[in-house]
Parts: sequence; C-alpha cells; structure tokens
Amino acid sequence: MAAYWVARSRIIEPIAYKKYTDRVPAIISKFGGKVLARGGRYQIMEGPEKFHRFVVIEFPTLEQAVACFESADYQEAASFRRAGAGEVENVIVEGGDATVR
Repeated sequence: MAAYWVARSRIIEPIAYKKYTDRVPAIISKFGGKVLARGGRYQIMEGPEKFHRFVVIEFPTLEQAVACFESADYQEAASFRRAGAGEVENVIVEGGDATVR
C-alpha cells in the first residue's frame, strides 16, 4: 500500500537549506519515492502560518518511506537544515481507505 511523506518547512537560511534540497531528490528516487508536490503555490486553510514550504512524496510502501528517512544518505543531507537552515515537520502516513469516517 502506498505511503506519503508529508513535510512542512520554514526556511531560515536559504543558501544552507539548498545544500539539503540539492541532495534529497536522488535519495528519494533510490527508495522508490516520487515527489507529488514540492514548493508550489499553497493556501493555508486552517492552522498556524509558520510554515511556507510544503512537500508531498509518494512511496510504494510505508517501510520504503521510513527506510529513506532513516538512511545514512538522508540523515547526512538533513544535517544541513538541522544545523539551523530550516525548521521542518515530517510525517509519513500510509494510504488507505479514503472513505471519510
């Protein structure tokens, strides 16, 4: 079952943050991920307006998404933003029955 990595971010240091974003597409691809939305137009409908960049990545399975996040390559790339270049919330959620309950 497909899984979705959803990220909300606030870029603090654009030059340092780019060191992160330049590395991530190849890492995602290596784990079978496909970027569905990245940094496009958005409209916050509810909630804090703290974040201004949104990313949605589809993976074939939850396990592949988690493996990507936990990989040495991703952790090395993320070290650039974690050093103060940005603030990010990451969630990986498995797709499922889309019926509203």
